[in-house]
Amino acid sequence: MKKYGVLLLSIGLFIAGCRKSDNGVDGPDGPNPDPLANVVVQDFMWKAMNIWYFWQSDVPDLDDNRFTSDADYTGFLESESDPASFFDDKLRFFEDRFSFYNNDFKELTNSLSGVSRSNGLEFGLFIFADSDDIFGYVRYIIANSDASGKGISRGDLFTGVDGQTLNLDNYRDLLFGENATYTLNMADIDDGVITPNGNEVILTKEEALVENPVFIVTTFEIGGKKIGYFMYNGFTNEFDEEMNEAFGQLKSAGVTDLVLDLRYNPGGSVNSSRLLCSMIYGTHTDQLYIRQRWNDKIQQAFTADDPTALEDYFASTTDNGTPINSLNLTRLYVLTTGSTASASELVINGLNPYIDVVKIGTTTTGKNEFSLTMVDDPSRDGAPYIYSKARESSINSENSWAIQPLVGRNENSAGFSDYTAGFTPDIELEEDLENFGVLGDMNEPLLARAIDEIVGTTTKRDFTVKYPVRLLTSSKMFKPIRDDMVLDKQIYVDIFK
Repeated sequence: MKKYGVLLLSIGLFIAGCRKSDNGVDGPDGPNPDPLANVVVQDFMWKAMNIWYFWQSDVPDLDDNRFTSDADYTGFLESESDPASFFDDKLRFFEDRFSFYNNDFKELTNSLSGVSRSNGLEFGLFIFADSDDIFGYVRYIIANSDASGKGISRGDLFTGVDGQTLNLDNYRDLLFGENATYTLNMADIDDGVITPNGNEVILTKEEALVENPVFIVTTFEIGGKKIGYFMYNGFTNEFDEEMNEAFGQLKSAGVTDLVLDLRYNPGGSVNSSRLLCSMIYGTHTDQLYIRQRWNDKIQQAFTADDPTALEDYFASTTDNGTPINSLNLTRLYVLTTGSTASASELVINGLNPYIDVVKIGTTTTGKNEFSLTMVDDPSRDGAPYIYSKARESSINSENSWAIQPLVGRNENSAGFSDYTAGFTPDIELEEDLENFGVLGDMNEPLLARAIDEIVGTTTKRDFTVKYPVRLLTSSKMFKPIRDDMVLDKQIYVDIFK
């Protein structure tokens, strides 16, 4: 099975030769700090962002000619001793909501492969209207995890951890801290009133838990229609073959209509999104799926070298050479929430010019940029700072930090990429705290609403939402990769020629 790191190896923007900047400093990596200064991490961050950051030209401190000397550069790097604050306050564009960092590149790159330290409980957090207290609700349980054997299930509520009531001040430490084991204090809801019930669930986080994003694959025969349902919880390219097998099942079942459940999918691999869309729409290798837009200097180099390098077309095989199982649909029903982000939204945008995409649920996140994982490896031939698993021994041993900056946007074949406000649903339906339903069951509210739309039921069921979910945050937002869209394709360009 192909590992995520291997795919990232293939990302190589060929950067060759030297340049002399206006500040008189030779070399493709610009100014150099005083070797006695304690700015190793800041130096790496600035140089990587100066080359690749999408908003490089909009951040004055990232300008190629920002510094008059190495001493000037050193002083700038020393102006903030905390690398996290340096990244956020000095380098990140004010409109950028999603670029982030991690002080352990291995933790970040493992997360890209669906590997994390987790007890398997995926949940959302909700703040009470009349206080700073918080309660959690279970979204789903990862298979073969610690939580999968603890009798906790979708829709269950909790108000405390280890006997402490959750609130805005303590929930991060209690739920997402270094504690390997914690006890959830459970609660019931009745007529909108949430009350602790005295039950407890003890959960233990596992190292290197792997989540298969291919969560549910099933079919229904209703009203003469063969309806497929596919719940996909993350664009993790290690599971592209499993995704293709799932579509093989749907195809063999004679599915004519598909409900794609992306309600909790925060994104991931751009290439996996391309493969998924090919499985839905067709193996039209002559039709454009998406086109990349980079910062000005990278974009100009691509245009001068090979404009087609920016284009991704629909696929006929997986990266392993397996023929794609395609349903060849002309309409798709997508279930969405505010947690539907990045590569999930890319699926909607990429398919919009070709088929009717019916969105059911609530407005998506609005993340339309892709990113690359960068580490302190300036000497990587052809792609300085871009992470390569094969080059881990070349990463500066004094710097374990990684950054995940936004480096470009993907536009669809019609040239559209402006969905920072998210995609609004065609049919709005919020999740209900008292009626979450069972995922994959035809009576689960969002799926049931999609089925009604497909079948054309004249007597609609009652989809009144009594207690709508108002998400504060979710467990996925505390994983290293979060809601990211990662570019994983082979590109070559010389930006210094």
